[in-house]
Amino acid sequence: MRLRILLGDHPHTAALKAGAVTSDLVELDFADYKPTNKGFKPMVRDGAFDVAEMAIVTYLMARSYDKPMALLPSVMMARHQFGFAVTNPASGIIGPKGLEGKRVGIRSFTTTTGAWLRGMLANDYGVNLDAIEWVTFEEPHVAEYVDSTTKAPAGKQIMQMLFDGELDAVLGEKSDDPQVAQLFPDVAAEEKTWLARHGVVPINHMVVVSKQLSDTRPDVVREVQRVLEASRAAATGKVPAFSRDDMTRSLELITDYSAQQGLIPRAYTVDELFDDVTRGLR
Repeated sequence: MRLRILLGDHPHTAALKAGAVTSDLVELDFADYKPTNKGFKPMVRDGAFDVAEMAIVTYLMARSYDKPMALLPSVMMARHQFGFAVTNPASGIIGPKGLEGKRVGIRSFTTTTGAWLRGMLANDYGVNLDAIEWVTFEEPHVAEYVDSTTKAPAGKQIMQMLFDGELDAVLGEKSDDPQVAQLFPDVAAEEKTWLARHGVVPINHMVVVSKQLSDTRPDVVREVQRVLEASRAAATGKVPAFSRDDMTRSLELITDYSAQQGLIPRAYTVDELFDDVTRGLR
Protein backbone atom coordinates (compact mmCIF):
# COMPACT_ATOMS: atom_id res chain seq x y z
CA MET A 1 0.00 0.00 0.00
CA ARG A 2 1.42 3.38 -1.02
CA LEU A 3 1.14 6.13 1.57
CA ARG A 4 1.81 9.82 1.12
CA ILE A 5 3.76 10.93 4.18
CA LEU A 6 5.10 14.19 5.59
CA LEU A 7 8.11 13.86 7.88
CA GLY A 8 10.83 16.34 8.73
CA ASP A 9 14.54 15.62 8.46
CA HIS A 10 15.42 14.40 11.94
CA PRO A 11 18.11 11.96 13.13
CA HIS A 12 15.33 9.52 14.00
CA THR A 13 13.67 9.74 10.56
CA ALA A 14 16.91 9.46 8.56
CA ALA A 15 16.94 5.67 8.27
CA LEU A 16 13.33 5.57 7.15
CA LYS A 17 13.73 8.37 4.61
CA ALA A 18 16.94 6.84 3.26
CA GLY A 19 15.28 3.47 2.71
CA ALA A 20 17.36 1.68 5.36
CA VAL A 21 14.14 0.79 7.18
CA THR A 22 11.67 -0.98 4.92
CA SER A 23 8.29 -2.65 5.05
CA ASP A 24 6.61 -5.49 3.22
CA LEU A 25 3.25 -3.87 3.81
CA VAL A 26 3.64 -0.19 2.96
CA GLU A 27 5.53 1.97 0.52
CA LEU A 28 6.11 5.57 1.54
CA ASP A 29 6.01 8.58 -0.78
CA PHE A 30 7.66 11.43 1.12
CA ALA A 31 6.27 14.91 0.56
CA ASP A 32 8.85 17.66 0.28
CA TYR A 33 7.97 20.68 2.42
CA LYS A 34 10.69 22.98 3.71
CA PRO A 35 10.24 23.78 6.50
CA THR A 36 8.05 20.85 7.48
CA ASN A 37 5.47 23.09 9.17
CA LYS A 38 4.42 24.36 5.74
CA GLY A 39 2.70 20.99 5.30
CA PHE A 40 0.59 21.22 8.45
CA LYS A 41 -2.07 23.49 6.93
CA PRO A 42 -2.74 21.25 3.89
CA MET A 43 -2.97 18.23 6.20
CA VAL A 44 -5.45 19.91 8.54
CA ARG A 45 -7.53 21.64 5.88
CA ASP A 46 -7.38 19.19 2.98
CA GLY A 47 -6.23 15.85 4.38
CA ALA A 48 -3.27 16.03 2.02
CA PHE A 49 -1.34 13.10 3.56
CA ASP A 50 -2.02 9.65 4.92
CA VAL A 51 0.61 10.16 7.61
CA ALA A 52 2.05 13.48 8.75
CA GLU A 53 4.29 15.07 11.31
CA MET A 54 2.14 17.61 13.14
CA ALA A 55 2.61 20.35 15.72
CA ILE A 56 0.82 19.15 18.83
CA VAL A 57 -1.20 22.35 19.35
CA THR A 58 -2.32 22.22 15.72
CA TYR A 59 -3.49 18.67 16.37
CA LEU A 60 -5.31 19.64 19.57
CA MET A 61 -7.13 22.40 17.71
CA ALA A 62 -7.89 20.11 14.76
CA ARG A 63 -9.32 17.57 17.16
CA SER A 64 -11.59 20.21 18.68
CA TYR A 65 -13.10 20.75 15.21
CA ASP A 66 -13.40 17.00 14.51
CA LYS A 67 -10.81 16.94 11.76
CA PRO A 68 -10.44 13.33 10.55
CA MET A 69 -7.05 12.51 12.05
CA ALA A 70 -5.73 10.31 14.85
CA LEU A 71 -2.60 10.81 16.91
CA LEU A 72 0.24 8.28 16.89
CA PRO A 73 2.40 7.94 20.02
CA SER A 74 5.54 9.02 18.18
CA VAL A 75 7.37 12.19 19.23
CA MET A 76 9.16 13.89 16.35
CA MET A 77 10.42 16.99 18.13
CA ALA A 78 10.65 18.08 21.76
CA ARG A 79 12.66 20.91 23.23
CA HIS A 80 12.85 23.49 25.99
CA GLN A 81 11.34 26.81 24.94
CA PHE A 82 13.05 29.50 27.01
CA GLY A 83 15.57 30.42 24.30
CA PHE A 84 12.75 31.36 21.92
CA ALA A 85 11.85 34.64 23.63
CA VAL A 86 13.74 37.82 22.73
CA THR A 87 13.23 41.53 23.46
CA ASN A 88 14.25 44.91 22.16
CA PRO A 89 16.48 46.32 24.93
CA ALA A 90 15.08 49.81 24.31
CA SER A 91 11.68 48.57 25.51
CA GLY A 92 12.98 48.31 29.06
CA ILE A 93 11.61 44.80 29.65
CA ILE A 94 13.14 43.24 32.74
CA GLY A 95 11.86 39.73 33.36
CA PRO A 96 8.65 38.06 32.20
CA LYS A 97 6.28 40.45 34.04
CA GLY A 98 7.82 43.24 32.00
CA LEU A 99 5.92 41.95 28.96
CA GLU A 100 2.66 43.29 30.40
CA GLY A 101 1.55 46.41 28.56
CA LYS A 102 3.92 45.67 25.65
CA ARG A 103 3.54 44.69 21.99
CA VAL A 104 4.72 41.11 21.53
CA GLY A 105 5.08 39.53 18.11
CA ILE A 106 4.50 35.88 17.32
CA ARG A 107 4.33 34.20 13.92
CA SER A 108 0.83 32.87 14.67
CA PHE A 109 -1.00 32.92 17.98
CA THR A 110 -1.60 29.18 17.58
CA THR A 111 2.00 28.01 17.22
CA THR A 112 3.04 25.28 19.63
CA THR A 113 6.11 27.16 20.83
CA GLY A 114 3.92 30.19 21.51
CA ALA A 115 1.39 28.13 23.46
CA TRP A 116 4.13 26.57 25.58
CA LEU A 117 5.77 29.91 26.31
CA ARG A 118 2.50 31.65 27.16
CA GLY A 119 1.60 28.76 29.45
CA MET A 120 4.94 29.07 31.20
CA LEU A 121 4.66 32.84 31.47
CA ALA A 122 1.17 32.65 32.98
CA ASN A 123 1.55 29.64 35.24
CA ASP A 124 5.18 29.85 36.35
CA TYR A 125 5.84 33.60 36.27
CA GLY A 126 2.42 35.14 36.97
CA VAL A 127 2.19 37.07 33.70
CA ASN A 128 -1.24 38.41 32.76
CA LEU A 129 -1.46 37.34 29.12
CA ASP A 130 -4.47 39.60 28.55
CA ALA A 131 -2.31 42.63 29.41
CA ILE A 132 -0.13 41.99 26.34
CA GLU A 133 -0.91 43.19 22.81
CA TRP A 134 -0.24 40.18 20.62
CA VAL A 135 0.84 40.95 17.04
CA THR A 136 0.64 38.08 14.55
CA PHE A 137 1.86 37.50 11.01
CA GLU A 138 0.23 34.26 9.79
CA GLU A 139 -3.23 32.75 9.95
CA PRO A 140 -3.88 29.62 12.01
CA HIS A 141 -3.53 26.21 10.40
CA VAL A 142 -7.08 25.42 11.52
CA ALA A 143 -9.33 27.69 9.46
CA GLU A 144 -12.27 27.60 11.88
CA TYR A 145 -10.33 29.22 14.73
CA VAL A 146 -11.16 32.91 15.13
CA ASP A 147 -7.96 34.85 15.80
CA SER A 148 -8.58 38.17 17.55
CA THR A 149 -4.95 39.31 17.78
CA THR A 150 -3.54 42.44 16.12
CA LYS A 151 -2.40 41.69 12.58
CA ALA A 152 0.98 42.98 11.51
CA PRO A 153 0.96 45.29 8.48
CA ALA A 154 1.25 43.44 5.17
CA GLY A 155 4.83 42.82 4.13
CA LYS A 156 6.30 43.40 7.58
CA GLN A 157 8.83 40.90 8.94
CA ILE A 158 8.68 39.89 12.58
CA MET A 159 12.34 40.32 13.51
CA GLN A 160 12.73 43.56 11.57
CA MET A 161 9.79 45.00 13.48
CA LEU A 162 11.59 44.05 16.70
CA PHE A 163 14.82 45.66 15.50
CA ASP A 164 12.92 48.82 14.51
CA GLY A 165 11.15 49.09 17.86
CA GLU A 166 7.71 48.39 16.40
CA LEU A 167 7.58 45.33 18.66
CA ASP A 168 8.87 45.16 22.21
CA ALA A 169 9.43 41.41 22.24
CA VAL A 170 9.04 38.32 20.08
CA LEU A 171 8.11 34.76 21.06
CA GLY A 172 8.96 31.74 18.95
CA GLU A 173 12.17 33.04 17.37
CA LYS A 174 15.81 32.61 18.30
CA SER A 175 18.38 35.30 17.66
CA ASP A 176 21.92 36.10 18.72
CA ASP A 177 21.79 39.48 16.98
CA PRO A 178 23.31 42.15 19.24
CA GLN A 179 20.24 44.32 18.64
CA VAL A 180 18.12 42.01 20.81
CA ALA A 181 18.27 40.58 24.34
CA GLN A 182 17.05 37.32 25.83
CA LEU A 183 13.86 37.57 27.90
CA PHE A 184 15.46 34.89 30.10
CA PRO A 185 19.14 35.88 30.40
CA ASP A 186 20.20 32.49 31.79
CA VAL A 187 18.30 30.11 29.55
CA ALA A 188 20.03 26.97 30.85
CA ALA A 189 19.16 27.80 34.45
CA GLU A 190 15.50 28.42 33.57
CA GLU A 191 15.34 25.12 31.71
CA LYS A 192 16.83 23.24 34.66
CA THR A 193 14.44 24.84 37.14
CA TRP A 194 11.39 24.25 34.96
CA LEU A 195 12.33 20.63 34.28
CA ALA A 196 12.78 20.00 37.99
CA ARG A 197 9.37 21.53 38.69
CA HIS A 198 7.37 19.81 35.94
CA GLY A 199 9.39 16.73 35.05
CA VAL A 200 8.75 17.00 31.31
CA VAL A 201 10.40 18.21 28.13
CA PRO A 202 7.84 20.11 26.03
CA ILE A 203 6.63 18.17 23.01
CA ASN A 204 6.44 20.23 19.82
CA HIS A 205 5.70 17.70 17.06
CA MET A 206 4.16 14.24 16.94
CA VAL A 207 2.68 12.17 14.10
CA VAL A 208 -0.90 11.83 12.91
CA VAL A 209 -2.63 9.43 10.52
CA SER A 210 -5.80 9.99 8.57
CA LYS A 211 -8.91 8.72 10.30
CA GLN A 212 -9.89 6.84 7.16
CA LEU A 213 -6.63 4.92 7.23
CA SER A 214 -7.06 4.12 10.91
CA ASP A 215 -10.68 3.04 10.44
CA THR A 216 -10.09 0.87 7.39
CA ARG A 217 -6.51 -0.42 7.74
CA PRO A 218 -5.46 -0.68 11.37
CA ASP A 219 -2.76 -3.11 10.28
CA VAL A 220 -1.21 -0.36 8.15
CA VAL A 221 -1.34 2.11 11.03
CA ARG A 222 0.44 -0.38 13.28
CA GLU A 223 3.04 -0.90 10.57
CA VAL A 224 3.62 2.85 10.27
CA GLN A 225 4.26 3.00 14.00
CA ARG A 226 6.63 0.04 13.71
CA VAL A 227 8.78 1.61 10.99
CA LEU A 228 8.89 4.93 12.87
CA GLU A 229 10.16 3.10 15.94
CA ALA A 230 12.64 1.11 13.85
CA SER A 231 14.00 4.30 12.34
CA ARG A 232 14.35 5.82 15.79
CA ALA A 233 16.22 2.73 16.99
CA ALA A 234 18.61 3.04 14.04
CA ALA A 235 19.41 6.69 14.77
CA THR A 236 22.81 7.76 15.99
CA GLY A 237 23.24 10.62 18.41
CA LYS A 238 20.65 12.24 20.63
CA VAL A 239 17.00 11.67 19.72
CA PRO A 240 13.81 12.30 21.71
CA ALA A 241 13.28 9.41 24.12
CA PHE A 242 9.85 9.54 25.68
CA SER A 243 8.42 6.88 27.93
CA ARG A 244 4.65 6.52 28.08
CA ASP A 245 4.67 8.51 31.34
CA ASP A 246 6.87 11.27 29.85
CA MET A 247 4.55 11.60 26.88
CA THR A 248 1.45 11.62 29.06
CA ARG A 249 2.77 14.37 31.34
CA SER A 250 3.84 16.56 28.44
CA LEU A 251 0.54 16.09 26.60
CA GLU A 252 -1.45 16.83 29.76
CA LEU A 253 0.42 20.07 30.30
CA ILE A 254 0.17 21.43 26.76
CA THR A 255 -3.50 20.45 26.66
CA ASP A 256 -4.10 22.39 29.88
CA TYR A 257 -2.19 25.40 28.53
CA SER A 258 -4.12 25.30 25.25
CA ALA A 259 -7.45 25.24 27.09
CA GLN A 260 -6.39 28.11 29.37
CA GLN A 261 -5.54 30.21 26.31
CA GLY A 262 -8.80 29.49 24.50
CA LEU A 263 -7.16 27.54 21.70
CA ILE A 264 -9.38 24.54 22.49
CA PRO A 265 -12.75 24.51 24.29
CA ARG A 266 -11.64 22.25 27.13
CA ALA A 267 -8.70 20.18 28.33
CA TYR A 268 -8.99 16.72 26.80
CA THR A 269 -7.73 13.64 28.57
CA VAL A 270 -4.71 12.05 26.95
CA ASP A 271 -6.76 8.98 26.03
CA GLU A 272 -9.10 11.24 24.03
CA LEU A 273 -6.23 12.33 21.81
CA PHE A 274 -5.87 8.83 20.38
CA ASP A 275 -8.42 6.59 18.69
CA ASP A 276 -9.14 2.92 19.34
CA VAL A 277 -6.27 1.81 17.10
CA THR A 278 -3.56 4.29 18.05
CA ARG A 279 -4.40 4.21 21.76
CA GLY A 280 -3.30 0.59 21.80
CA LEU A 281 0.13 1.54 20.48
CA ARG A 282 1.07 3.71 23.47
